[in-house]
Amino acid sequence: MSASRPTKTAPKAKASRRSTASAAPQARGYLDGQMLIAMPTMTDERFSRAVIYVCAHSSEGAMGIIVNQPAANIKFPDLLVQLEVIPANERIQLPVEAGDVKVLKGGPVETGRGFVLHSADFFIENSTLPIDEGVCLTATLDILKAIAHGQGPESAILALGYAGWAPGQLEQEIQQNGWLHCAADSELIFGVDTGAKYNKALRKIGIDLSFLSNEAGHA
Repeated sequence: MSASRPTKTAPKAKASRRSTASAAPQARGYLDGQMLIAMPTMTDERFSRAVIYVCAHSSEGAMGIIVNQPAANIKFPDLLVQLEVIPANERIQLPVEAGDVKVLKGGPVETGRGFVLHSADFFIENSTLPIDEGVCLTATLDILKAIAHGQGPESAILALGYAGWAPGQLEQEIQQNGWLHCAADSELIFGVDTGAKYNKALRKIGIDLSFLSNEAGHA
């Protein structure tokens, strides 16, 4: 699978923080705000058993975040120190919520860049992208600073990189039985048990993995 040419990414501009995400979600594409579930026959190892939250999908392409692949040997507090969000001696003073933030491999595009998927109780003007009711995407250091000081969103995951599709590519892959899809929920996006998300997503659309084949079609 080519993982290029995403349609949207979070804006890079920094702006002042607002207490709630009062802005209405942007116009949605076909699968915006839904979950993609890789078929067991997925041949691209980067997406094997992947569950992806679709952040943008339109005639211009698609962009999403893998929510069930932990980044190896990277902890959120350590990342805050590496990015100089906090000094090393403040790591032990971080709020409990900061230590609970999962660091994930969001996809093969721009793996050196961080994207925070989070609940809509946090919003930064011109920097936060509302995706669906209750879910937003922010990609500036401001949200990391807010989390480090106990002023961040109630729920959040930090993804390194993202998955992207060229115009028409995702639709073609779905037609070729590369992906299933289902409605998103907070447990699939923010749940701490990343290893259980794949089977949980399949069960959500009534599929038993033991009976699934590559002829199953899409949900």
